[in-house]
Formats: sequence, C-alpha cells, structure tokens
Amino acid sequence: MSPTTWFITGASSGLGHALAQHVLERGHRVVATAPVVAPMAGLADRHPHECLVLQLDVTDGRRCAEAVREAEEWSGGIDVLVNNAGIDFIGALEEQQESDYRAVFEVNFFGAVTLTRAVLPAMRARRRGTIVNISSMDGLASLPGNGFHSASKFALEGFTEALWQEIEPLGLRALLIQPGSFRTGIETRTRASGAPISDYAVTAGAFRAIMNKVTPDMFPGDPARGAAVIFDEALSPRPRHWVVLGSDAQRRIGVKLDQLRAEYEAGKDVALSTDFPGSGEYAML
Repeated sequence: MSPTTWFITGASSGLGHALAQHVLERGHRVVATAPVVAPMAGLADRHPHECLVLQLDVTDGRRCAEAVREAEEWSGGIDVLVNNAGIDFIGALEEQQESDYRAVFEVNFFGAVTLTRAVLPAMRARRRGTIVNISSMDGLASLPGNGFHSASKFALEGFTEALWQEIEPLGLRALLIQPGSFRTGIETRTRASGAPISDYAVTAGAFRAIMNKVTPDMFPGDPARGAAVIFDEALSPRPRHWVVLGSDAQRRIGVKLDQLRAEYEAGKDVALSTDFPGSGEYAML
C-alpha cells in the first residue's frame, strides 16, 4: 500500500492521538492538529519525516483554511481527513448555559463542516479522498443530561449521510464512526454547565451524579483497538458508512433501532392516512 496522508483533528489526546500513532506506525503520514501542540511533540520526535504538528482551533475558519494549505504543501495532498475534535458539557437542556451549548456545536459540528469543505476541492480534483467523521453512540441514541452533545452529533450524522451521497459518484468516500465509552480521559475534560434544577434530579441530575463518580476502568473501549479499526475501515476498498465501536455502543444503538422499528411499524397506517388519495405512487423519494 502506498503511503497516505492523514489530517487528524483533536490529535493531542484520546482516540485522535491513538489513531495518529497507529497511522504513523504503519508507515503513513500524519498531520496532527489540536489547539495545544505540546502533547503531540512525541509523535513528531519519533516520526520526524512523517508527522507534521499544527496548532489548530477548528472554530477558527481562517486557520482551518491555512492548516489545510500547509498540509497540502507539506504532503502533496490529504488522503484522509479525520474530524475527531470534540467537546462536551453535561446538564439538562434547560440548565446549560448558552455559551456552552453553542461552543459544543461550533467544535463538534461546524468545525467538521469547515474542514470538510476546505479539503473537498483538492480531493475532487484528484478524484481521491476519504472523510472520516467521529460521531458517537450519542449520535443515534440520546441521553438525558447530554442532549446538546447528542444534538451536535445527530447534526454531524445528517451532514455526513448527505455528504457521501454527493461525493461517492466522484470517487470520494465518507463514513461515520460511532464510538461508545472509550478510555480517552474524557472524564477529566467534561464539565457540567449551569446550575442544577431540582425537577431534573432523577433524569439529567442522575447523569451528573454518574459523571462525578466515573473512573477510567468504567469505560470498556480501548483507544488503540478503536484506532486500528478506523485505520482499516478508512483504507478499505469498500468502507462501511456506519462503524460502531464498543460493546456499550453496540447495545445502546441496538435498543434505539428496535424502538425506531417498533414505532415505525405501529405508525404505518397513520403515515399513509395523511396523503392525498392516490398520490403515493407519484412521490419524489
């Protein structure tokens, strides 16, 4: 396999760091990006010719464009973009502060959108390239107390589903990764937003209480194993569109799909009853 160039956001820790390390160990090139570059120094030290470290805040559109240009000039072309950067705040939807939930969307959704749009022109010109968007089990199955994070990932999933339909005819690819709880240190970076409201004590409040007590050993996911799967899927000649990682994600998404199917089937007659008589055969989609 010829060496490829990967542009990875959020590469300073967690799954992004594990993926950057995995890609480099297999002889490929990595542009490792994060708002703080010091944690990525070891990657560049061990792979001085294959790793370019760039400071990047994905909410800064001008800097995103500059970083993509620097990466293209350094490598000759980005083959795989991994939108991994993400943040989270916990609390009921009514509790959370507006500045926090807007920040969640700016990083988790709009940051990925900005970088995707920045890499697409060169990928289209080469008729080659893959975009990997790191979603979450929360992107299909929301939880009380984590609704804005889920909403940002739901948005990312809708964006990516449209994206692959637009770009696959051009020879490009896009896929979603839906991890469960991985030992990435996220418990030390996730903060509560807003003051608790007593009416939500048994829903969002219970989630706050769990997060206050969580320890790394409570998370089943191994970042190194997850990185290996992402690497293989991104370079597969027939990559899947949805890739679930982790036993907890497999269970929770499975429950959600069963719920959706049950309600879909139960509502069939109601859905059909709202059409003009005889119009269904002319539906556009």
